[in-house]
Amino acid sequence: MTRRTPESLRSARWFAPDDFRSFGHRSRVLQMGYGYEDWMGKPVIAIVNTWSDANQCHSHFKQRVEDVKRGILQAGGWPLELPAISLSESMVKPTSMLYRNFLAMETEELLRSHPVDGAVLMGGCDKTTPGLVMGATSMGIPFIYLPAGPMLRGNWKGRVLGSGSDAFKYWDERRAGRLDETAWREMEAGIARSHGTCMTMGTAATMMGIAEAVGLTLPGASSIPAADANHIRMSADCGRRIVEMVWEDLTPARLLSRASFENGIACAMAMGCSTNAIIHLIAMSRRAGHPVSLEDFDAASRRVPVIANIRPSGDAYLMEDFYYAGGLRALLEAIRGHLQTEALTVNGRTLGQNIAGAEVHHADVIRPLDNPIYAEGALAVLRGNLAPDGVVIKPSACAPHLLRHTGRALVFDDYPSLKKAVDDPGLDVTGEDILVLRNAGPRGAGMPEWGMLPIPTKLLRQGVSDMLRLSDARMSGTSYGGCLLHCSPEAAVGGPLALVQTGDRISVDVPARRIHLHVGDEELARRRAAWAPPPARYERGYGWMFGRHIKQAHEGCDFDFLETGFGQPVPEPDIF
Repeated sequence: MTRRTPESLRSARWFAPDDFRSFGHRSRVLQMGYGYEDWMGKPVIAIVNTWSDANQCHSHFKQRVEDVKRGILQAGGWPLELPAISLSESMVKPTSMLYRNFLAMETEELLRSHPVDGAVLMGGCDKTTPGLVMGATSMGIPFIYLPAGPMLRGNWKGRVLGSGSDAFKYWDERRAGRLDETAWREMEAGIARSHGTCMTMGTAATMMGIAEAVGLTLPGASSIPAADANHIRMSADCGRRIVEMVWEDLTPARLLSRASFENGIACAMAMGCSTNAIIHLIAMSRRAGHPVSLEDFDAASRRVPVIANIRPSGDAYLMEDFYYAGGLRALLEAIRGHLQTEALTVNGRTLGQNIAGAEVHHADVIRPLDNPIYAEGALAVLRGNLAPDGVVIKPSACAPHLLRHTGRALVFDDYPSLKKAVDDPGLDVTGEDILVLRNAGPRGAGMPEWGMLPIPTKLLRQGVSDMLRLSDARMSGTSYGGCLLHCSPEAAVGGPLALVQTGDRISVDVPARRIHLHVGDEELARRRAAWAPPPARYERGYGWMFGRHIKQAHEGCDFDFLETGFGQPVPEPDIF
């Protein structure tokens, strides 16, 4: 393999020339106390750090960044820490999805505008993984992804708690009057007890696992608990490896392929993934120039069973258990026959080489293919006159009797109306009905995680624990139930969801992948003629730009002007 020379490094444009501008660059580095031997002729490595006091998932990054720096220095590179927006799923409002593309833009421009040759991307909380990867892929320099890792198990009165999933479960218990405030407060103090991401198979764990399967992390990195000493060592390993990636010129254009993203999809299915994986992986693949689609996810779902017994698809275990049962390497080895094992990864080896010989240490946590949690994959894509561009459901986390169902629609135009109605004891609703929420899609509301619509209190008290719920929103990866999501096109742009009325009949057939609104074409045409789009949510700033340029769910919700193929490639910055 031909290795790069110091003279060919991208950073040499800033530091090597004997001219006035480079004099200024070098003098400012010297101003910080560095000597020439610290950086001259060495790969300059950006560490894009999404640490923040407001992001509990990344609270350990303040220390881990020093471990990354240690590894970079050991390998003969020079580290530059570049902070980026930190998207805490629980703290950022109205939804962190509004800012995923902001992080992607920031990452791309941070890397382009600074004198860096490679990057370590530090992320983990839901939208940080796709945002960082999308931006770095578009920039095109070598990068490696450092996943934050899951937090430790939650505990309450001898019970193991899973973040998100058990919060939803016990909140319904409280709403039904079966859990008092004292118990609720005790649980609040025990459900999240260390730094790291959600330890259920939520969006964070899903996307970290996908990043490894796509080839963007070191082998086994994605599921190391954040508090485990192995996470410290992995962080330093990332620093050492990125320096070599720069010398090898292992760019995303060389690394990422159609096979890489097919591996990500297969991995997602076997993990019992978050529904958000669809939107993010589509966006990531389109940035790389190897687009995948809803059809690819649905086809993989037919082939690859769920074998990770992790909540919410599973019923017993959490990510800490998954790691000690063998982690993602063991899961990928178990589904080797469904993978493109020749795909390249960041360590310069193929995925097949990285997973070879990985063992499962607990066969109930990572099941064999002949004893899956769910015989088909985690997700299904339905189409019909109500969702011409698709609607997504997670059948592995849905009550089986709802997979084929016809019910009466109970329609809400906004979330506040829904929240108010579900606690009304006089609400006209039964467990056979289908709750419908609209104007919660990408353009309508930034696509928040409202899709696990709350079951009406009167039904909870009758013992109803699941019912069909349809929306153009997303839901948390820690959520569960008969939730039909990402209905596309969304209501705010005139999708058929905008035309549904309370009392309409809707049929759902998950095995047949069909959804149908039982309203005639003439009546739908009459309703469309009377329909008017809702007013724009934002009239200035970033939100205005988001509303103008966001694409639909089935297209990955990227900005139209950021996708590969929009205009000419961005040139390297001029230096005068």
